[in-house]
Amino acid sequence: MKFTDLQLIEPILKALTDEGYETPTPIQQQAIPIVLNKIDLLGCAQTGTGKTAAFAIPMLQNLYKTKSNEKGFKKIKALVLTPTRELAIQIDESFKAYGRYTGITSTVIFGGVGQKPQTDALRRGIDILIATPGRLLDLMNQGFVDLRSLEVFVLDEADRMLDMGFVNDVKKVIAKLPFKRQTLFFSATMPPEITKLANTILYKPEKVEVTPASSTAETIKQAVYFVDKNNKRNLLVDILNDKTIKSALVFTRTKHVADKISKELAKAGIKSAAIHGNKSQNARQKALSDFKDNTIRALVATDIAARGIDIDDLTHVINYDLPNVPESYVHRIGRTGRAGAKGIALSFCDFEEKAYLKDIQKVINISIPVIDDHDYPMQDFEIKPKEQPRGRSPRSDQQPRGNRPKSNNSQAKPSNGSAKRYAQR
Repeated sequence: MKFTDLQLIEPILKALTDEGYETPTPIQQQAIPIVLNKIDLLGCAQTGTGKTAAFAIPMLQNLYKTKSNEKGFKKIKALVLTPTRELAIQIDESFKAYGRYTGITSTVIFGGVGQKPQTDALRRGIDILIATPGRLLDLMNQGFVDLRSLEVFVLDEADRMLDMGFVNDVKKVIAKLPFKRQTLFFSATMPPEITKLANTILYKPEKVEVTPASSTAETIKQAVYFVDKNNKRNLLVDILNDKTIKSALVFTRTKHVADKISKELAKAGIKSAAIHGNKSQNARQKALSDFKDNTIRALVATDIAARGIDIDDLTHVINYDLPNVPESYVHRIGRTGRAGAKGIALSFCDFEEKAYLKDIQKVINISIPVIDDHDYPMQDFEIKPKEQPRGRSPRSDQQPRGNRPKSNNSQAKPSNGSAKRYAQR
Protein backbone atom coordinates (compact mmCIF):
# COMPACT_ATOMS: atom_id res chain seq x y z
CA MET A 1 0.00 0.00 0.00
CA LYS A 2 1.09 3.57 -0.77
CA PHE A 3 -0.04 6.86 0.76
CA THR A 4 -1.71 7.53 -2.58
CA ASP A 5 -4.06 4.63 -1.83
CA LEU A 6 -5.42 6.29 1.33
CA GLN A 7 -7.59 8.91 -0.41
CA LEU A 8 -5.44 11.78 0.80
CA ILE A 9 -5.73 15.23 -0.74
CA GLU A 10 -3.03 16.62 -3.03
CA PRO A 11 -1.60 19.25 -0.62
CA ILE A 12 -0.88 16.54 1.95
CA LEU A 13 0.47 14.04 -0.60
CA LYS A 14 2.81 16.75 -1.87
CA ALA A 15 4.10 17.38 1.66
CA LEU A 16 4.57 13.65 2.27
CA THR A 17 6.58 13.43 -0.95
CA ASP A 18 8.77 16.29 0.28
CA GLU A 19 9.38 14.29 3.47
CA GLY A 20 10.29 11.19 1.48
CA TYR A 21 7.24 9.21 2.63
CA GLU A 22 5.93 6.57 0.24
CA THR A 23 4.64 3.60 2.21
CA PRO A 24 2.53 4.00 5.36
CA THR A 25 3.39 1.96 8.42
CA PRO A 26 0.84 -0.58 9.71
CA ILE A 27 -0.53 1.82 12.34
CA GLN A 28 -0.91 4.50 9.65
CA GLN A 29 -2.62 2.13 7.21
CA GLN A 30 -5.24 1.21 9.77
CA ALA A 31 -5.67 4.48 11.67
CA ILE A 32 -5.80 7.04 8.86
CA PRO A 33 -9.10 5.80 7.31
CA ILE A 34 -10.72 5.64 10.75
CA VAL A 35 -9.72 9.19 11.65
CA LEU A 36 -10.74 10.48 8.21
CA ASN A 37 -14.22 9.10 8.92
CA LYS A 38 -14.25 11.04 12.21
CA ILE A 39 -14.60 7.91 14.36
CA ASP A 40 -13.09 7.70 17.85
CA LEU A 41 -9.94 5.61 17.96
CA LEU A 42 -7.97 3.63 20.52
CA GLY A 43 -4.54 3.07 18.97
CA CYS A 44 -1.80 0.90 20.42
CA ALA A 45 1.59 0.51 18.75
CA GLN A 46 5.21 0.33 19.85
CA THR A 47 7.26 3.49 19.77
CA GLY A 48 8.84 4.27 16.43
CA THR A 49 5.93 2.90 14.40
CA GLY A 50 4.62 6.26 13.20
CA LYS A 51 1.77 7.08 15.60
CA THR A 52 2.13 10.84 15.14
CA ALA A 53 1.60 10.70 11.38
CA ALA A 54 -1.26 8.25 11.95
CA PHE A 55 -3.33 10.98 13.60
CA ALA A 56 -1.73 14.18 12.23
CA ILE A 57 -2.26 13.42 8.52
CA PRO A 58 -6.01 12.68 8.66
CA MET A 59 -6.62 15.49 11.16
CA LEU A 60 -5.01 17.98 8.78
CA GLN A 61 -7.14 16.70 5.91
CA ASN A 62 -10.39 16.96 7.85
CA LEU A 63 -9.58 20.49 9.00
CA TYR A 64 -8.52 21.52 5.49
CA LYS A 65 -11.87 20.45 4.05
CA THR A 66 -13.81 22.63 6.50
CA LYS A 67 -11.56 25.69 6.75
CA SER A 68 -12.76 27.24 3.47
CA ASN A 69 -16.19 27.73 5.02
CA GLU A 70 -14.86 29.92 7.84
CA LYS A 71 -13.99 33.62 7.91
CA GLY A 72 -12.28 35.82 10.45
CA PHE A 73 -10.33 34.88 13.58
CA LYS A 74 -9.15 31.27 13.79
CA LYS A 75 -10.45 29.24 16.70
CA ILE A 76 -8.77 26.14 18.13
CA LYS A 77 -10.24 23.13 16.35
CA ALA A 78 -7.86 20.41 17.55
CA LEU A 79 -5.95 19.74 20.76
CA VAL A 80 -3.11 17.27 21.19
CA LEU A 81 -2.18 16.61 24.81
CA THR A 82 1.20 14.98 25.43
CA PRO A 83 3.37 14.44 28.54
CA THR A 84 6.69 16.09 27.66
CA ARG A 85 8.04 19.24 26.09
CA GLU A 86 10.28 17.33 23.70
CA LEU A 87 7.43 15.24 22.36
CA ALA A 88 5.17 18.30 22.08
CA ILE A 89 7.80 20.07 19.98
CA GLN A 90 8.24 17.06 17.71
CA ILE A 91 4.48 16.70 17.19
CA ASP A 92 4.20 20.38 16.28
CA GLU A 93 7.06 19.97 13.79
CA SER A 94 5.21 17.02 12.25
CA PHE A 95 1.97 18.99 11.85
CA LYS A 96 3.89 21.84 10.23
CA ALA A 97 5.69 19.45 7.86
CA TYR A 98 2.62 17.46 6.77
CA GLY A 99 0.42 20.55 6.58
CA ARG A 100 2.81 22.99 4.90
CA TYR A 101 0.58 23.28 1.81
CA THR A 102 -2.78 23.29 3.60
CA GLY A 103 -2.77 26.65 5.34
CA ILE A 104 -3.61 24.92 8.64
CA THR A 105 -1.72 26.55 11.51
CA SER A 106 -0.47 25.05 14.77
CA THR A 107 1.46 26.09 17.84
CA VAL A 108 2.96 24.35 20.85
CA ILE A 109 2.80 25.35 24.51
CA PHE A 110 4.74 23.88 27.43
CA GLY A 111 6.17 24.92 30.76
CA GLY A 112 9.73 25.80 31.69
CA VAL A 113 9.90 28.84 29.40
CA GLY A 114 8.29 32.27 29.30
CA GLN A 115 4.67 32.24 28.21
CA LYS A 116 4.61 35.46 26.12
CA PRO A 117 5.63 33.91 22.75
CA GLN A 118 3.04 31.19 23.35
CA THR A 119 0.24 33.61 24.28
CA ASP A 120 1.13 35.83 21.30
CA ALA A 121 0.64 32.85 18.98
CA LEU A 122 -2.69 32.05 20.65
CA ARG A 123 -3.86 35.66 20.22
CA ARG A 124 -3.12 35.49 16.49
CA GLY A 125 -5.37 32.44 16.19
CA ILE A 126 -4.44 28.85 15.41
CA ASP A 127 -6.17 25.70 14.20
CA ILE A 128 -4.22 23.07 16.17
CA LEU A 129 -2.80 23.33 19.68
CA ILE A 130 -0.18 20.89 20.98
CA ALA A 131 0.32 21.16 24.74
CA THR A 132 1.62 19.65 27.94
CA PRO A 133 -0.98 19.48 30.74
CA GLY A 134 0.47 21.95 33.26
CA ARG A 135 1.01 24.89 30.92
CA LEU A 136 -2.29 24.24 29.16
CA LEU A 137 -4.27 24.43 32.39
CA ASP A 138 -2.35 27.53 33.42
CA LEU A 139 -3.15 29.37 30.19
CA MET A 140 -6.75 28.15 30.27
CA ASN A 141 -7.13 29.61 33.75
CA GLN A 142 -5.65 32.90 32.50
CA GLY A 143 -8.18 33.01 29.67
CA PHE A 144 -5.73 32.56 26.79
CA VAL A 145 -7.10 29.19 25.64
CA ASP A 146 -10.70 28.74 24.50
CA LEU A 147 -11.64 25.16 23.61
CA ARG A 148 -15.35 25.67 22.95
CA SER A 149 -14.90 25.23 19.17
CA LEU A 150 -12.80 22.07 19.54
CA GLU A 151 -13.58 19.25 17.11
CA VAL A 152 -10.76 16.76 17.77
CA PHE A 153 -8.96 15.80 20.98
CA VAL A 154 -5.85 13.60 20.94
CA LEU A 155 -4.35 12.07 24.07
CA ASP A 156 -0.89 10.94 23.00
CA GLU A 157 1.31 8.57 25.04
CA ALA A 158 -1.71 7.89 27.23
CA ASP A 159 0.04 5.28 29.35
CA ARG A 160 2.87 7.58 30.46
CA MET A 161 0.53 10.55 30.75
CA LEU A 162 -1.45 8.74 33.41
CA ASP A 163 1.30 6.62 34.94
CA MET A 164 3.52 9.63 35.63
CA GLY A 165 0.91 11.51 37.64
CA PHE A 166 -0.95 13.58 35.04
CA VAL A 167 -4.30 11.88 35.57
CA ASN A 168 -5.89 14.75 37.49
CA ASP A 169 -4.68 17.35 34.98
CA VAL A 170 -5.97 15.24 32.09
CA LYS A 171 -9.39 14.97 33.72
CA LYS A 172 -9.49 18.74 34.30
CA VAL A 173 -8.76 19.38 30.63
CA ILE A 174 -11.33 16.83 29.44
CA ALA A 175 -13.98 18.47 31.64
CA LYS A 176 -13.54 21.67 29.60
CA LEU A 177 -13.92 20.03 26.19
CA PRO A 178 -17.12 20.05 24.11
CA PHE A 179 -19.15 16.91 24.61
CA LYS A 180 -19.48 16.44 20.86
CA ARG A 181 -15.99 15.78 19.52
CA GLN A 182 -13.74 13.13 18.02
CA THR A 183 -11.34 11.61 20.55
CA LEU A 184 -8.18 9.71 19.71
CA PHE A 185 -6.11 7.69 22.20
CA PHE A 186 -2.60 6.66 21.18
CA SER A 187 -0.29 4.73 23.45
CA ALA A 188 2.79 2.50 23.28
CA THR A 189 1.28 0.17 25.88
CA MET A 190 -2.29 -0.50 26.90
CA PRO A 191 -2.53 -1.80 30.48
CA PRO A 192 -6.04 -2.43 31.85
CA GLU A 193 -6.32 0.87 33.70
CA ILE A 194 -5.69 2.81 30.48
CA THR A 195 -8.33 0.81 28.64
CA LYS A 196 -10.76 1.50 31.48
CA LEU A 197 -10.18 5.25 31.29
CA ALA A 198 -10.41 5.24 27.50
CA ASN A 199 -13.82 3.60 27.72
CA THR A 200 -15.10 6.52 29.80
CA ILE A 201 -14.21 9.24 27.27
CA LEU A 202 -14.24 7.49 23.89
CA TYR A 203 -17.51 7.01 22.01
CA LYS A 204 -17.85 3.70 20.16
CA PRO A 205 -14.14 3.65 19.34
CA GLU A 206 -12.41 1.41 16.89
CA LYS A 207 -9.24 -0.22 18.19
CA VAL A 208 -6.00 -0.52 16.26
CA GLU A 209 -3.30 -2.67 17.81
CA VAL A 210 -0.40 -3.23 15.43
CA THR A 211 1.74 -5.34 17.75
CA PRO A 212 1.00 -6.70 21.23
CA ALA A 213 1.80 -4.12 23.87
CA SER A 214 3.99 -6.64 25.64
CA SER A 215 6.23 -7.48 22.68
CA THR A 216 9.76 -6.27 22.06
CA ALA A 217 11.30 -5.87 18.62
CA GLU A 218 13.27 -8.85 17.36
CA THR A 219 16.01 -6.50 16.15
CA ILE A 220 16.91 -5.64 19.76
CA LYS A 221 19.43 -7.89 21.53
CA GLN A 222 18.65 -7.92 25.26
CA ALA A 223 20.83 -8.84 28.23
CA VAL A 224 20.88 -8.33 32.00
CA TYR A 225 23.67 -7.89 34.55
CA PHE A 226 23.15 -8.93 38.18
CA VAL A 227 24.99 -6.29 40.18
CA ASP A 228 24.78 -4.72 43.64
CA LYS A 229 23.22 -1.28 43.75
CA ASN A 230 26.39 0.43 44.95
CA ASN A 231 28.36 -1.02 42.02
CA LYS A 232 26.00 0.02 39.24
CA ARG A 233 27.89 3.23 38.51
CA ASN A 234 31.19 1.36 38.26
CA LEU A 235 29.66 -1.16 35.88
CA LEU A 236 28.16 1.60 33.74
CA VAL A 237 31.53 3.32 33.42
CA ASP A 238 33.16 0.02 32.44
CA ILE A 239 30.58 -0.58 29.72
CA LEU A 240 30.73 2.95 28.32
CA ASN A 241 34.53 2.84 28.23
CA ASP A 242 34.02 0.56 25.24
CA LYS A 243 34.45 2.99 22.34
CA THR A 244 32.38 0.78 20.03
CA ILE A 245 29.28 2.06 21.85
CA LYS A 246 28.45 5.10 19.74
CA SER A 247 25.44 6.28 21.73
CA ALA A 248 23.66 5.14 24.87
CA LEU A 249 20.37 6.26 26.39
CA VAL A 250 20.58 5.47 30.13
CA PHE A 251 17.35 5.19 32.11
CA THR A 252 17.02 5.92 35.81
CA ARG A 253 14.01 5.90 38.09
CA THR A 254 14.60 9.36 39.60
CA LYS A 255 15.86 12.80 38.60
CA HIS A 256 18.36 12.83 41.45
CA VAL A 257 20.02 9.61 40.31
CA ALA A 258 20.12 10.85 36.71
CA ASP A 259 22.10 13.91 37.80
CA LYS A 260 24.46 11.80 39.94
CA ILE A 261 25.18 9.39 37.11
CA SER A 262 25.89 12.17 34.63
CA LYS A 263 28.41 13.70 37.05
CA GLU A 264 30.08 10.33 37.64
CA LEU A 265 30.39 9.73 33.91
CA ALA A 266 31.97 13.18 33.49
CA LYS A 267 34.55 12.32 36.16
CA ALA A 268 35.37 9.17 34.20
CA GLY A 269 35.91 11.19 31.02
CA ILE A 270 32.65 10.09 29.37
CA LYS A 271 30.72 13.00 27.89
CA SER A 272 27.09 12.88 28.94
CA ALA A 273 24.11 14.96 30.02
CA ALA A 274 21.06 14.40 32.19
CA ILE A 275 17.56 15.19 30.99
CA HIS A 276 14.51 15.33 33.27
CA GLY A 277 11.61 17.50 34.34
CA ASN A 278 13.65 19.76 36.64
CA LYS A 279 15.91 20.88 33.80
CA SER A 280 15.08 24.10 31.97
CA GLN A 281 13.74 23.84 28.45
CA ASN A 282 16.96 25.28 27.03
CA ALA A 283 19.07 22.77 28.96
CA ARG A 284 16.92 19.88 27.81
CA GLN A 285 17.01 20.94 24.17
CA LYS A 286 20.78 21.47 24.29
CA ALA A 287 21.32 18.03 25.84
CA LEU A 288 19.15 16.42 23.18
CA SER A 289 20.86 18.35 20.39
CA ASP A 290 24.33 17.42 21.69
CA PHE A 291 23.27 13.77 21.86
CA LYS A 292 21.90 13.77 18.32
CA ASP A 293 25.05 15.31 16.84
CA ASN A 294 27.34 12.99 18.89
CA THR A 295 28.84 15.80 20.99
CA ILE A 296 27.99 13.57 23.96
CA ARG A 297 27.83 9.76 23.94
CA ALA A 298 25.40 9.18 26.79
CA LEU A 299 22.07 10.76 27.66
CA VAL A 300 20.78 9.95 31.15
CA ALA A 301 17.01 10.26 31.37
CA THR A 302 13.96 9.51 33.46
CA ASP A 303 10.99 7.80 31.79
CA ILE A 304 8.88 10.92 31.50
CA ALA A 305 11.67 13.04 30.00
CA ALA A 306 12.59 10.35 27.49
CA ARG A 307 9.21 10.53 25.78
CA GLY A 308 9.76 12.32 22.50
CA ILE A 309 13.44 11.40 22.21
CA ASP A 310 13.76 10.18 18.65
CA ILE A 311 17.33 9.23 17.68
CA ASP A 312 17.69 7.52 14.32
CA ASP A 313 20.96 5.69 15.07
CA LEU A 314 20.69 5.02 18.80
CA THR A 315 22.76 1.87 19.36
CA HIS A 316 22.24 1.15 23.07
CA VAL A 317 19.63 1.51 25.77
CA ILE A 318 20.83 0.86 29.31
CA ASN A 319 18.39 0.36 32.17
CA TYR A 320 20.45 1.59 35.12
CA ASP A 321 17.33 1.06 37.23
CA LEU A 322 14.77 -1.53 36.20
CA PRO A 323 11.27 -0.06 35.91
CA ASN A 324 8.64 -1.35 38.32
CA VAL A 325 6.06 -1.35 35.49
CA PRO A 326 6.86 -4.04 32.88
CA GLU A 327 5.31 -2.04 30.03
CA SER A 328 7.83 0.73 30.72
CA TYR A 329 10.61 -1.71 29.90
CA VAL A 330 9.04 -2.33 26.49
CA HIS A 331 8.85 1.37 25.79
CA ARG A 332 12.39 2.08 27.03
CA ILE A 333 14.18 -0.46 24.91
CA GLY A 334 12.01 0.50 21.94
CA ARG A 335 14.09 3.67 21.59
CA THR A 336 16.71 1.52 19.84
CA GLY A 337 16.35 -1.05 17.06
CA ARG A 338 13.96 1.20 15.14
CA ALA A 339 12.96 1.00 11.48
CA GLY A 340 14.58 -2.41 11.12
CA ALA A 341 17.96 -1.36 12.54
CA LYS A 342 19.71 -3.47 15.16
CA GLY A 343 19.93 -2.32 18.75
CA ILE A 344 21.18 -3.49 22.14
CA ALA A 345 19.33 -3.20 25.46
CA LEU A 346 21.29 -3.83 28.66
CA SER A 347 19.72 -3.87 32.13
CA PHE A 348 21.25 -3.71 35.61
CA CYS A 349 19.42 -5.72 38.26
CA ASP A 350 20.24 -5.60 41.96
CA PHE A 351 18.76 -8.04 44.45
CA GLU A 352 15.82 -5.80 45.31
CA GLU A 353 14.89 -5.48 41.62
CA LYS A 354 14.71 -9.19 40.87
CA ALA A 355 10.96 -9.12 41.35
CA TYR A 356 10.76 -6.43 38.66
CA LEU A 357 12.85 -8.57 36.32
CA LYS A 358 10.59 -11.55 36.86
CA ASP A 359 7.52 -9.45 36.01
CA ILE A 360 9.20 -8.04 32.90
CA GLN A 361 10.17 -11.48 31.60
CA LYS A 362 6.65 -12.73 32.23
CA VAL A 363 5.11 -9.87 30.25
CA ILE A 364 7.48 -10.01 27.27
CA ASN A 365 7.51 -13.82 27.37
CA ILE A 366 11.29 -13.89 27.02
CA SER A 367 14.00 -15.11 29.37
CA ILE A 368 16.54 -12.31 29.11
CA PRO A 369 20.13 -13.67 28.80
CA VAL A 370 22.40 -12.97 31.76
CA ILE A 371 25.92 -11.58 31.40
CA ASP A 372 27.95 -12.96 34.29
CA ASP A 373 31.39 -12.18 32.88
CA HIS A 374 31.97 -8.76 34.48
CA ASP A 375 33.93 -7.25 37.38
CA TYR A 376 31.01 -6.48 39.68
CA PRO A 377 28.97 -9.66 40.27
CA MET A 378 26.17 -9.49 42.81
CA GLN A 379 27.27 -10.12 46.40
CA ASP A 380 24.31 -8.82 48.43
CA PHE A 381 21.44 -11.30 48.58
CA GLU A 382 19.26 -9.65 51.18
CA ILE A 383 17.23 -6.50 51.60
CA LYS A 384 19.06 -4.12 53.90
CA PRO A 385 17.13 -2.92 56.97
CA LYS A 386 16.15 0.72 57.11
CA GLU A 387 17.83 1.31 60.47
CA GLN A 388 21.64 1.37 60.47
CA PRO A 389 23.92 0.63 63.44
CA ARG A 390 24.80 3.66 65.55
CA GLY A 391 27.66 5.64 64.08
CA ARG A 392 27.06 4.51 60.51
CA SER A 393 25.22 6.45 57.83
CA PRO A 394 22.93 4.77 55.34
CA ARG A 395 24.09 4.66 51.74
CA SER A 396 22.89 7.70 49.80
CA ASP A 397 21.24 5.56 47.15
CA GLN A 398 19.45 3.21 49.55
CA GLN A 399 15.67 3.23 49.33
CA PRO A 400 13.35 3.24 52.35
CA ARG A 401 12.21 -0.26 53.22
CA GLY A 402 8.57 0.54 52.59
CA ASN A 403 9.28 1.49 48.95
CA ARG A 404 11.09 -1.70 48.05
CA PRO A 405 9.69 -4.56 46.04
CA LYS A 406 9.34 -7.93 47.61
CA SER A 407 12.47 -10.00 47.24
CA ASN A 408 12.57 -12.77 44.70
CA ASN A 409 15.11 -15.53 45.07
CA SER A 410 14.71 -16.80 41.53
CA GLN A 411 17.45 -15.94 39.08
CA ALA A 412 17.60 -16.47 35.37
CA LYS A 413 20.14 -19.01 34.26
CA PRO A 414 23.47 -17.25 33.57
CA SER A 415 24.76 -17.24 30.04
CA ASN A 416 28.35 -17.64 28.96
CA GLY A 417 28.37 -14.34 27.05
CA SER A 418 30.64 -11.44 27.92
CA ALA A 419 29.91 -7.74 28.27
CA LYS A 420 32.05 -6.93 25.27
CA ARG A 421 30.05 -9.24 23.04
CA TYR A 422 26.87 -7.26 23.78
CA ALA A 423 28.63 -3.91 23.37
CA GLN A 424 29.06 -4.51 19.66
CA ARG A 425 26.34 -4.22 17.06
